[in-house]
Amino acid sequence: MTATSLVKAVTLALARAMQENDKVLVLGEDVGVDGGVFRATDGLLQRFGAERVFDTPLAEAAIAGIAVGLAAQGFRPVAEIQFTGFIYPAIDQLANHASRMRTRTRGRLTCPMVVRSPAGGGIRAPEHHSESPEAMLAHIPGLRVVIPSSPRRAYRLLLAAIRNPDPVVFLEPTRLYRAAVEDMEDDGLDLPLDRCFVDREGTDVTLVAWGAMVREALEAASALAADGIDAEVIDVATIKPLDAETILTSVRKTGRCVIVHEAPLTGGFGGEIAARIADGALLSLLAPIARVTGYDTVIPLPRLEQHYFPTAVRIAAAVRKAMTFS
Repeated sequence: MTATSLVKAVTLALARAMQENDKVLVLGEDVGVDGGVFRATDGLLQRFGAERVFDTPLAEAAIAGIAVGLAAQGFRPVAEIQFTGFIYPAIDQLANHASRMRTRTRGRLTCPMVVRSPAGGGIRAPEHHSESPEAMLAHIPGLRVVIPSSPRRAYRLLLAAIRNPDPVVFLEPTRLYRAAVEDMEDDGLDLPLDRCFVDREGTDVTLVAWGAMVREALEAASALAADGIDAEVIDVATIKPLDAETILTSVRKTGRCVIVHEAPLTGGFGGEIAARIADGALLSLLAPIARVTGYDTVIPLPRLEQHYFPTAVRIAAAVRKAMTFS
């Protein structure tokens, strides 16, 4: 077991996948010579060569389009969009081609591609470098959206995404790249996609989060425990397709739910989860479903960005409010 950061876990997963399958390619801006802006692809060019790791122009639509073409011809491209705020030009290719390939060809072709991108704020970045557009991406039928919350989970979910026959958008929480470190092995094992993970069991309230917000949810759960409130924490991990049953099972047990995400409130994926709970566990609820989220604004520049994110204090306050209902 080796202490490994989340960004290093991504590098290990990419190298493992490329070692196992010579059809796995890595492409994107600065992924080759520089090893990526966060060094997530560091050393891959030297190890696997320029035919399998190659730098592209600053053209996100082209990066996604090249990946679609490669995937249709039997390769397994892993394309990096340098920051998720620049993914919007690529959505044309994702929505109109990658996600439709299986249906369009009646199953004759699939589109085994992964689009990786750093997502979320917390690194004091300029505009367009701190976006959380997972709900927009989740709205595209045929597209998986995966957001890991720890190094071990990033490693295993990225391997699963690369091995999957259909397109996956893999959003990596930027501020966890080096802040999240845990012991793990480079063993080539993956985790199932489309499944939530219960990170902490509890009986009084269900906290639902993904990506960087899982840490805040766990911190809030620890603070609440000191007050005798037993919180269960669920890491959604794959928001599309959503493993609603794990969430519903928890809410039926606890009777309360607080959903946490960094993206803005309106149209955020928390609303979808709340609707699923209303459909499947309404009669189990002891309190209204609460959401603790970012605000309906563009994420602020560095001086103010810490005021934007959900915090353990805000999450705990929402839980205490929910506990006043009986």
